[in-house]
Amino acid sequence: MTPYATAQQASAYRDSAVLTAPPERLVVMLYDGAHRFLFQAAHAMRSGDISLMNNRMQRAEAIVTELRQTLDHEKGGEIAGRLESIYAFCQRHLLEARIKRDPERIEQVMKLLGELRDAWDQVAAKQ
Repeated sequence: MTPYATAQQASAYRDSAVLTAPPERLVVMLYDGAHRFLFQAAHAMRSGDISLMNNRMQRAEAIVTELRQTLDHEKGGEIAGRLESIYAFCQRHLLEARIKRDPERIEQVMKLLGELRDAWDQVAAKQ
């Protein structure tokens, strides 16, 4: 099998997993994506690759924005309000990381989102 065919097969599998996943599992996938992009952004920041760092930060920030915008405050109540505050904190912290070129701030957000990811993973496992 050629590398192109293998890449197409992996993409098809990933697309299928997203299309068939329950909502809780989709949230876990978003957290996983944010973690991957933040890890890459911190590494790029440390190595001085500003273009890659900006690209990965933008992708992670887009995920956090999506998580924040899709909160259901009517059904989620207090939990949605708390998640809103956490996501707002993450967005501010990532902005500060970018301005101050501080990869440790990125890693702090990674840790916080990782804890939320683990909680959502437990919820998804029960469904």
